[in-house]
Amino acid sequence: INAEYGGRHNSHKFAQLTALTFTHLGIPVHCFSHVVPTPLVPFAVSHKGLCAGIMITASHNPKQDNGYKVYWANGAQIVSPHDSHISASIEKNLEPWGVDASQFAYGNLIKDPFAELTEKYLTLSKQKYCYYEEENKKSKLVITYTAMHGVGHFLMKRAFQSFSLPPYVETKEQVHPDPDFPTVQFPNPEEGKGALKLAMETAERAGSPLIIANDPDADRLAVAELVEEKGEKKWKIFNGNEIGILLASWSWEQYHKHNPKVDPGKCVVINSTVSSKMLKALANKEGLIYEETLTGFKWMGNRAHDWIQKGYHFIYAFEEAIGFLIGDLCLDKDGIRSGCAFAEFASSLYSKGMTCNAYLHSLYSKYGYFASKNHYFFCYEPVTLKKIFDRIRHFNSSTSPTSSTSSFSYPKQCGPYAIRHVRDLTVGYDDTSADLKPVLPVSSSTEMITFYFDNGGVCTLRGSGTEPKLKYYTELSGQSDSHSITSTLDDMVRHIIDNFLQPDQNDLVPPRD
Repeated sequence: INAEYGGRHNSHKFAQLTALTFTHLGIPVHCFSHVVPTPLVPFAVSHKGLCAGIMITASHNPKQDNGYKVYWANGAQIVSPHDSHISASIEKNLEPWGVDASQFAYGNLIKDPFAELTEKYLTLSKQKYCYYEEENKKSKLVITYTAMHGVGHFLMKRAFQSFSLPPYVETKEQVHPDPDFPTVQFPNPEEGKGALKLAMETAERAGSPLIIANDPDADRLAVAELVEEKGEKKWKIFNGNEIGILLASWSWEQYHKHNPKVDPGKCVVINSTVSSKMLKALANKEGLIYEETLTGFKWMGNRAHDWIQKGYHFIYAFEEAIGFLIGDLCLDKDGIRSGCAFAEFASSLYSKGMTCNAYLHSLYSKYGYFASKNHYFFCYEPVTLKKIFDRIRHFNSSTSPTSSTSSFSYPKQCGPYAIRHVRDLTVGYDDTSADLKPVLPVSSSTEMITFYFDNGGVCTLRGSGTEPKLKYYTELSGQSDSHSITSTLDDMVRHIIDNFLQPDQNDLVPPRD
């Protein structure tokens, strides 16, 4: 197995204890001598033929958090039944085995293939996803990078070199690992200007119009571009759906250009149910296979593996939470290779006098305009979260909530907006199906309801599985005026919050922005 660690407090110690737990049973372990980005773990599993991989990380969570992420032999995150088997094993082994981190030593059972695997990762990334090495050498685009106090810098720097891209401008205060994340309130580039403030200041001093950012374990990618609006220059922070469709277009265009004999009908793109259906529109127009999964790369990675096993060509997957998976190098989101791909894509655009934002609008002309508005409230009490969702399930009922689907009475209206269909993946209800059962997997442990509106809008309400948050994801698309679509969606979101979430009555706390 593989047991690795990021830059958070005690991560190295936890990885050593993990390794020793396996060697206690005579199982050989790879454990790197260096902090690594999370994507190197599934890469190591796949390319070394390991049984499993473990990463000690808490992604972009607050500094006091840490976690234990598991990959199976297929190189994707675990799903059922492996997760339940691991939980059962934990319950059977609550008494410590007596291993101690001081016992850790490289030897017959513990190896360190760090240098070998990082070199292999860089070599294969270049072979598979670097399309314009000679043009990259001539690029005049100045890119600024921040690792958000995480572990991405050392590998991103080498990856840029591998792609023959000019060195990026480093956000010095954030480029090296620091488990206290001293310059940001939340070490999450999704948080927007607060998290990217130092990168923006660095970019402005360097005359750099483009910022790329990783989260602390470097499996996510954020992008910001200096754009001109009404004669004024300002930073546009692309949301995950926007980055997602830009990378989707680039990935498919380059794959098709360099593999012209491959039938598009044998090529697959995937995203999660809360992510933009602009990817579906692209797939329909280009003749690709599109699949929707539950939220999370554990679902997308496993489905990508299934398609590959059946002889299809997996091209790309993304999730709106700035996670992107390009190709089959490893089957989890990867902020390093997606960062290099975006840098090459942007360099290509800028060499032609075009910005990323302008290219995004050209995609709207091609595939339709898709407006999305995703955000969250903090919900610190699980009983409150359940109360909110139970109220929605009995919105038009005067009786007390029950668990029987026959007693459910979902809302038919949200303010002036009529609701055509409802899908509830917590209880297993979907009135778009003849048998009222959803196609996607059902989980009673996660609150998740989706509304499909008459005007084509979609809204999913979901309790986060890792943070005390109630999230909402909304999208509205069309071929008409983008301003009209965006303003309609803004109004829909106001009614969704007022009618369904009721922040004041439920003591929901909005984020500071």
